[in-house]
Amino acid sequence: MLSEMDDYPIHQVAEVIRHVGTSDRNFYDRYYFNCHHGDPDDPWLIIGLGVYPNLGVTDCFAVVRYHDEHIVVRGSRALGANRNELQVGPFTVEILDGLKRLHVKLEPGHGDLSFDLVFDADGPAALEPRHFQRQLERVTFDTMRFVQTGRWTGSMTVDGQDFDVEPETWRGNRDRSWGVRPVGEAEPPGRRAANTDATSFFWIYSVMRFEDYAVSVIVQELRTGERIMGDARRIWNDPEREPEWLGRVEHDVQFVSGGREPASATLRFIKPSGEEIVVRCAPQLANFIGFGTGYGLEQDWRHGMWQGEEKVEALHQKISELDATMKLFCPADYLATFELSENGETVQGRGLFEFSVIGPHDQYGFTEYTDVAP
Repeated sequence: MLSEMDDYPIHQVAEVIRHVGTSDRNFYDRYYFNCHHGDPDDPWLIIGLGVYPNLGVTDCFAVVRYHDEHIVVRGSRALGANRNELQVGPFTVEILDGLKRLHVKLEPGHGDLSFDLVFDADGPAALEPRHFQRQLERVTFDTMRFVQTGRWTGSMTVDGQDFDVEPETWRGNRDRSWGVRPVGEAEPPGRRAANTDATSFFWIYSVMRFEDYAVSVIVQELRTGERIMGDARRIWNDPEREPEWLGRVEHDVQFVSGGREPASATLRFIKPSGEEIVVRCAPQLANFIGFGTGYGLEQDWRHGMWQGEEKVEALHQKISELDATMKLFCPADYLATFELSENGETVQGRGLFEFSVIGPHDQYGFTEYTDVAP
């Protein structure tokens, strides 16, 4: 079946646009946004919309952390032929000016959250390194992603309270990723079930906003510290300047006692010359994105899972009542402050510190899946 997109010279394979270049069920194409005021007392909003061509599904979520409230609105529908139709029930993503300006909206009347927001980019979007991982014979990750920081304008209502979102003070970042990663119902692992070390997952994804540039950091490790990914880039506001590789990434995370949440973290970017940049990260507020949004904790609602022709749900939980053990099995997105020291000077920034250590990890002394920091 054709769609309006097929009238553009953008085909990559000998198929119509709605058919991607692989039949892997786990192919996905998605948007991620976050929005914050920089103050832990204000809402910390995260939004996602994903398309799953080989599963025939598109879905979305919005989750906000506000004081002790964890509020989720999520939706799913059958995927049609038109890939320009970025709408699921009351939720819409609209591209106003590609790579520069986007509009996200959640109509009121669906739980305790609604918003109407426009994202204006600070500078160019930056392509991150390809993410590839093979577990035995199966490719489990093969994705591309770009990242971009920006400012928000519009309005938001959280738990009955209205917020005017002004671009001078409301910031955030977005990313776009696509490719193959586990989505939908869990597959039988087969022989891979015996390869337990490969199921350990250490992850840092941080997007730091400073005055003249952003810094993007990605680290994924196995239990032993073997790197699947490791990258740090400086993305200048000036579109004429190329992103700058900052060096090999080393990390030192201090944990909150009784769990695996980070109390603080120090990241070091080390060039072959020995030149070093040090970033001290101070997490301020956690948004536990694994709860209710489809990242895998709930077996009846996972990204790409068939929910019927259209379904919209709202959830409202207390942060203080979230299951502490389940927190060990999903990443959390932290609103954080950063101090970057380079060549004897220090600059201050804010942004995202996404973190997870699932399963054993030798550097931090976790030997079992349910081990916690002393």
